[in-house]
Amino acid sequence: MSEFDLIRRFFADLGAARADVALGVGDDCALLNVPAGQQLAVSIDTLSAGVHFFPDCDPVAVGHKALAVGLSDLAAMGAQPAWATLALTLPTAELAWIEGFSAGFAALATAHGVQLVGGDTTRGALSVTVQVHGFIPKGEAVRRSGAQVDDVICVSGTLGDAGLALRGLRAGTAVAAELRQRLEYPMPRVALGLGLRGVATAMIDLSDGLAGDLGHILSASNVGAELALEQLPLSPPVAEFIAQTGDWALPLAAGDDYELCFCVPAARLAAAQAIAAQCACAIHPIGQICAAAD
Repeated sequence: MSEFDLIRRFFADLGAARADVALGVGDDCALLNVPAGQQLAVSIDTLSAGVHFFPDCDPVAVGHKALAVGLSDLAAMGAQPAWATLALTLPTAELAWIEGFSAGFAALATAHGVQLVGGDTTRGALSVTVQVHGFIPKGEAVRRSGAQVDDVICVSGTLGDAGLALRGLRAGTAVAAELRQRLEYPMPRVALGLGLRGVATAMIDLSDGLAGDLGHILSASNVGAELALEQLPLSPPVAEFIAQTGDWALPLAAGDDYELCFCVPAARLAAAQAIAAQCACAIHPIGQICAAAD
C-alpha cells in the first residue's frame, strides 16, 4: 500500500469535522481559519518506540497517547483544542497496527473536537510526532509565570500511578489494569484547564513529575514553594508502595501523570473546587507559594 493509499484509508477526515478547516488532509498545506479575537496555541511532541512506549504496546494506546500528551499541553494553558497534524514513521506498513493506531487517535480526537488536518508518513524506526493547535481568547492564556506568594498549589487526580505501572512492566511483574490504563491511556484535563482560565494564576501539566514541573512554575514566577507530602493525592497502590519502601519518588518525579498542577489565590480555591466538581475531576491542595529563597 502506497503512502497516499495509507493516508486515504486511515487518516483522511480523521477526528471531528470542523467548520474552521477550509482545507484539510490531501493537499500541500491545510487551510485553517483562526476565529477573530483568538490566539493560536501550538505544541508538538514526539513519542519513540522503546523510549516513550514499549514496542509491543497496543497500537490503540499509542494512538491515544500520541494525541493525549499534546492535548494536556493545551489544557495547561486553558486552550480549546482544534486541530492536529501527524508525522508517523513506520518500519513497515503493517495494516493492523496502523488501523489500531488510527482508531485510538480518532476516538480521542473526536471526543475533544479535534480534526487531523495534515502530516506525513515515512519509513524508519517507529516514532510518532503530533502537533496540536488550540484557541485562547487574547490575553487569557494561563502561563507558568503568574504564581504569587500565598497562592495555594493544587493538583488534579492522583500522582505516581503511571510511574508504578512503568516500574512493574520494566521488571516483568504483574501490573494492575487500572495502573496500566493510567500509563497507556492518560486523560488530558482539557475541561478543567478551560474552566480554570481567569481563576488559576499559573498552570502546567505534569509530564515529567511534580517536582520538576512545579519547578518550572517557580522559576518562571520567581517564587518558592512549600509542599506537604501527606497531602499528595495517592491511589491505594502508590500509597502502599510508599508505606513499604518510604520512597516518594513515584509521586514526585516519576512523570507521565498528565495531571494539572496549578496555583490559585486562597480566595479562589472554592471556585476552583466547584469547577473541578463540574468537570468530574478531583483537585487537591498540596502546598503554598512562598517567597523565593535568597
